[in-house]
Amino acid sequence: MAVYTHVEPDDLAALVDRYDIGTVVSCKGIAEGVENSNFLLETTSGRFILTLYEKRVSQGDLPFFVDLLDHLAGQTCPVPAMIRDREGAAIQQISGRAACLIQFLQGISLTQPTPAQCEAAGAALGAMHRALETYAGGRENSMGHRHWRGVAEAAGNLDGVLPGLQAIVGDELAYLDAHWPTDLPWHVIHADLFPDNVLMLGDRVTGLIDFYFAASDFRAYDLVITHASWVFSADGTRCDPARAGALMRGYASEITLSDAEIAALPLLARGASLRFLLTRAHDWIHTPADALVTRKDPSPFLARLQRYGAPDAADLFPLA
Repeated sequence: MAVYTHVEPDDLAALVDRYDIGTVVSCKGIAEGVENSNFLLETTSGRFILTLYEKRVSQGDLPFFVDLLDHLAGQTCPVPAMIRDREGAAIQQISGRAACLIQFLQGISLTQPTPAQCEAAGAALGAMHRALETYAGGRENSMGHRHWRGVAEAAGNLDGVLPGLQAIVGDELAYLDAHWPTDLPWHVIHADLFPDNVLMLGDRVTGLIDFYFAASDFRAYDLVITHASWVFSADGTRCDPARAGALMRGYASEITLSDAEIAALPLLARGASLRFLLTRAHDWIHTPADALVTRKDPSPFLARLQRYGAPDAADLFPLA
């Protein structure tokens, strides 16, 4: 979440007037994240999230996201509803951007999850995957394996971000191209289930949010993205075995991984680390200086990439 596009008060009032949600009390930009412009909107009837979709989210993909959330909500997954106006429309236009008004969910995004919270997140991910097994929709993963070279090229001078990064990325791309699997279980995944996209009250998951990278890919790839973001130290150099074990235990309570998926976990985790290393490097270079957005340091994902490439990387995914 972030703010790139600002909304004029009169435009906001006109938008809110299309809904049965009262009148505007306040609207504040949310600085976390890097993808879309997000606002915490308070009206006389409650709180909502107003999202304006920026460059990385195609307006043509928005019906998929709305349909996906409808499906997950129908399967009792804790996801926010897209609010529809009086005419039944979920997708709007404001300030030259496509926009949606989204249900506000109670809960806190964590920065230092405990093992118990990691177990709850793993179980929520597994339950979401079970719900997605019956989802008929699909979307190409625009941040998936076959697009990483393009992301690297678009980023520009990677050595300007971290010395030697250009060569590291080139070597890793070559390795992953040669070894990336093709036949693992596959369906729509979240693809970005970092702690800031999970809301919790205590040890209970109250919300899975920000599905704008959701796409068709390996379910085990979704698991390693969650692993990489939940169980490492902030600098990416140390994997906490208690948190890693709890996350895997929670996931296993809902999904039994195949032998092929288990064997592929370290490789998939290298791919996940590279994906976030590249997009963070791109944003580090290209984010406008005046954007209300917190740029994220790429170096912790370089550290994760190196750790997942170690000979003992399989030990980072305890199954018992």
